[in-house]
Amino acid sequence: MSDKPERSLRDRIAYQWELFSLAMGFFSRLPMPKNTPYSEERMNRSGRYFSTVGLLLGVLCGGVFLLLDAVLPSAIAIFLMMSFSLMLTGAFHEDGLTDMADGIGGGMTVERRLTIMKDSRIGTYGASALIMALLGKWVLLNELVSMAGLFMIIITGYTFSRAIAASLIYDMPYVSDLDTSKSKPLANKQTKGELAFLMLIGLLPSLWFGLAFTCVLAFVAYVFRVGFKKWLIARIGGFTGDCLGAAQQLMELLIYIVFAAAFYNGFM
Repeated sequence: MSDKPERSLRDRIAYQWELFSLAMGFFSRLPMPKNTPYSEERMNRSGRYFSTVGLLLGVLCGGVFLLLDAVLPSAIAIFLMMSFSLMLTGAFHEDGLTDMADGIGGGMTVERRLTIMKDSRIGTYGASALIMALLGKWVLLNELVSMAGLFMIIITGYTFSRAIAASLIYDMPYVSDLDTSKSKPLANKQTKGELAFLMLIGLLPSLWFGLAFTCVLAFVAYVFRVGFKKWLIARIGGFTGDCLGAAQQLMELLIYIVFAAAFYNGFM
């Protein structure tokens, strides 16, 4: 009888690890254990770990930057780190931003916008959004490189941006074709507990810069989330997987802008 609680705890830990592995495999090219069981329900529950995956990706990308910055000019180190990040994630979120920009920018009706989002071809709106997003990251990170703690800035950007993007699942309807969408397993709403864990992990790295800065960042993110949610509801009636990718990219840029503003105005 004494072994039963231990086995139960071990099973619970194994289950959480499997959920994390699913999230990691979905959002990155990192290999997950081959024996990881899959189901749509498990994929849905793995949403609690999206910001944790962001934390892992941020540590890896920040570590690559630190290594390269020791032997190369910072601008080149940032460029190579960004390239590594694209390979690490398979440009998953950048693809979402591109598709969303094409769909909402080029479609005049909800149906047309959703149809364009599913088109693998890139149009003017998508190409412009992708170029500006990548260029914006490079410019912002180059401005922030003189600030102590760029490693933690990168981790904060990767982690919190994924938390905000994934939080949209909680209270927005899914509007794409569930039978063909690659994001079908993510269409269900999160529980309050999963949302709380998602946001807790998302905000954790920013505490490195102090509680006051974390509060400012949280407020800016809240304003962005409210505005982005209303904008999506008005244009397509909810969210798609591409919209979540776009939210991550936009929020990451916004995080770097908040850091740059704080640094430029002498608050850090």
